[in-house]
Amino acid sequence: MGLNCGIVGLPNVGKSTLFNALTHTALAQAMNYPFCTIEPNVGRIAVPDARLDRISDLAYSLKKLPTFLEIVDIAGLVRGASQGEGLGNQFLGHIREIDAVLHVLRCFEDADIAHVEGGIDPLRDMDIVDTELLLADLESLERREASLIKKARGKNAEAERMLDVIHTLKLLLEDGNPARVFKSASFEESLALKNMQLLTYKPTLYICNVAETEATTGNAWTRAVQARAQDRGENAKIILVSAAIEAEIALLQDADEQQAYIQAIGLQETGLDRIVKEGYELLNLITFFTAGPKESHAWTIRQGAKAPEAAGTIHTDFERGFICAETISCADFIFYKGENGARNAGKVRLEGRDYSVQDGDIFHFRFNV
Repeated sequence: MGLNCGIVGLPNVGKSTLFNALTHTALAQAMNYPFCTIEPNVGRIAVPDARLDRISDLAYSLKKLPTFLEIVDIAGLVRGASQGEGLGNQFLGHIREIDAVLHVLRCFEDADIAHVEGGIDPLRDMDIVDTELLLADLESLERREASLIKKARGKNAEAERMLDVIHTLKLLLEDGNPARVFKSASFEESLALKNMQLLTYKPTLYICNVAETEATTGNAWTRAVQARAQDRGENAKIILVSAAIEAEIALLQDADEQQAYIQAIGLQETGLDRIVKEGYELLNLITFFTAGPKESHAWTIRQGAKAPEAAGTIHTDFERGFICAETISCADFIFYKGENGARNAGKVRLEGRDYSVQDGDIFHFRFNV
């Protein structure tokens, strides 16, 4: 679908270590989950989903193909980026091109790794990044405001409405709040806000990079980050990750070895798996499946999409000639041990054009071109 998440943060907070661990982990899993590097700083990472393994087994598939999330490693930001300091213009340009932000914050001490600001303070680091993005957004809003004022003088009702939205947004930003806390009063406002491409409107996941001993418990810094996100009304999620642990896991070539190591240190899954899963949800995406002897395939679709759009994800002809979708829920497919069992139990449904795709649906599309 071309949707992606960008890893953002100050220099030396662990962004590239996490990105490299992601890509190396994907390479280690290449037999099961194909991985490709689109550019030196862009990776396409398989979204972990145990359902695909089970579906593939029950369908006796020769291959299983996961769905993917695109991750972009963006250069570190410094103070003054909004004024062109460091790689400021390039940094801000890269953020404009991504769909969601993975904001990495350093929450560990290490005398061997210098911090660009001279000491560890994730709230200060959060403020530095936020301030640069806020300043860039304010400049963007002021340009839009100047254009809309001219239209409003001509009694343009739409321009007048948008000026009210921009005024509210500017007050929010000037108070240090990101645009994503703005509560749209209507669908039109929400769409207009999305089209403004404000940097602080992008959905954000905070990744607290902690020491190896704090990967499960966190620390005072991570709790402060959580409190800050809640206080601003962002409803943002926080993930604890130890980049050092993830780098060690990435060095293990065998999936069983990786799992044994994860369990030995008290984790249920890698931090990187959680990042990919949360990033997927951050983009408001869900998964549907197709299954058969040749292959079982996971597909990405936006939440709320209709059945013909899902068909078009596989092939445009499927959407153009869509008739209906034979549908089995993943839970029924697994419980009744495959398509035949689900069919015999009356769990196969015929869904039409108005059906909203549910996460985990298994489809067989009927079409006529």
